[in-house]
Amino acid sequence: MANLEESWSTATFEDKVKIMAHMSEKDQKRNAENVIGFCKDYCGKCPTYKGTGETKLGFCTLGKSSVIEEQKGCLCSQCPISRTMSLRWDHYCTQGSAMELSEAEKHQI
Repeated sequence: MANLEESWSTATFEDKVKIMAHMSEKDQKRNAENVIGFCKDYCGKCPTYKGTGETKLGFCTLGKSSVIEEQKGCLCSQCPISRTMSLRWDHYCTQGSAMELSEAEKHQI
């Protein structure tokens, strides 16, 4: 178990996605529910999110909002999901999911 924990703590976002792909469907669902729980505390209180009428959360996972247009500040870097998943971006609500941003980096030269 220590080896997996050590691997996880030093893994990049992309490596963590690969590790999670091998999780059971039940564990993946539980993790997704945990993300939404954190999102209420971070996305829901974010200056960019507040007052927009947006009701969705979990932009780092699900992708950008179709409602939010203006960036007013960002709490993404303070969210435990960013640390846990080694996320290195911000403004997911206007920029896209971590997976989308990772893919975009691969195509930049």
